Amino acid sequence: MNEYFFPKLTAVEALAPYHLRTTWSTGEVLDVDVEDVLRRHDFLAPILDLEVFARVHADANGRGIEWLDAELGADNVYAWAKEQAGEPSHEMFDAWMRRNDLSLAGAAEALGISRRMVSYYRTAHKPITRAIWLACLGWETTRPTAPTLPRKLPTAREYAAMHA
Repeated sequence: MNEYFFPKLTAVEALAPYHLRTTWSTGEVLDVDVEDVLRRHDFLAPILDLEVFARVHADANGRGIEWLDAELGADNVYAWAKEQAGEPSHEMFDAWMRRNDLSLAGAAEALGISRRMVSYYRTAHKPITRAIWLACLGWETTRPTAPTLPRKLPTAREYAAMHA
């Protein structure tokens, strides 16, 4: 786990094969499909046994999901669950900042919000609203350089020409 805050996992239960229901310190209850992750890594292969999968539990600190000697970090599971639910995750927000070489202050200025709110979104301390995520995507598309915001988004052709 890195230096950021993440919600703690308070409960986890196995649902259908390779699906988990997770409960978080934020009060959120999120379902997540972990099959792709389990199949992608050889060391996780024993968890594909449904009897083993059913023995899932949260670690004592709420920072991981455990089976036998293997675990998934709660921060990753939280991000996957948010994304699978169609919501932006802190990982998506952080990737947007990195992709655009934005500091906390730069992202705050780009989005018209406080530096503290940017920090909250980036560290999963607060959920990222749909409006903020759409603002991120719009800002990335237009990348305004002038102090005034653009009045319209570029057409697909104009966007392609700008990024050719």
